[in-house]
Amino acid sequence: MSKTDNFRIYAIGDIHGCLTELEEMQARITTDLVTNPHPKPLVIYLGDYMDRGPRCREVLENLMAANTPALPARFLYGNHDNYPKLFLRDPTGMHGCRYHWLDPIMGGEITLASYGVEGGTPEQATAMCEAFASSIPQAHLDWIEACERSIRIGGYFFAHAGVEPSRPLDKQVEYDLMWVRNPFLNHQEDFGAIVVHGHTPVREVENHGNRIAVDTGAVFGRKLSCLVLEDNVQELLEPHGRTPSPVKHR
Repeated sequence: MSKTDNFRIYAIGDIHGCLTELEEMQARITTDLVTNPHPKPLVIYLGDYMDRGPRCREVLENLMAANTPALPARFLYGNHDNYPKLFLRDPTGMHGCRYHWLDPIMGGEITLASYGVEGGTPEQATAMCEAFASSIPQAHLDWIEACERSIRIGGYFFAHAGVEPSRPLDKQVEYDLMWVRNPFLNHQEDFGAIVVHGHTPVREVENHGNRIAVDTGAVFGRKLSCLVLEDNVQELLEPHGRTPSPVKHR
């Protein structure tokens, strides 16, 4: 049986408003499919489309049009994609985080700016919330909320952040799928499928055998990465073509 249910899967890491890098990767995938055609291609975006990068709105609009009959796409829900909803419900709340969404470390003020709401700070949260509510289309909020929390295909399980190792894959909860780091990152045993995730930035894609980390920090001046999975093949889609994604030695 095919480990990818006969799909060729392109899994793209955290985008965070980096439109140019997103468009370049989408073009790279198109070129790869022309060079190496496949009857069942699928792009999976691993979440965190919003915050920190300058073109969050344009990234969202790109992705809202990205699922086509010629190249189907599925979209995961990242922790940063949850913040616009939470902010609109309670602009002064911390929502379980040490930092307010409009603190520079979170990057929410850059999301607001992409919708024409400039100068957002935690001290101005209520006023910023009113302006943001008037500027973000309901269709954008609905699309974000409809993103999947996890995806299981063959021997792979896709989640934005990862999984809680003590729970079966079909019993995971939303918070862990969006936020978990440890004990997930330190877990060396089998999860029941190979977990493909973003959320925790790494300098290069890390293939640990039981999990593959694909967020390579595009918004921090590094690169956007794409993992290619096809049956038993695990490769990276680089500007010059595909390269192997070997398992790291533990």
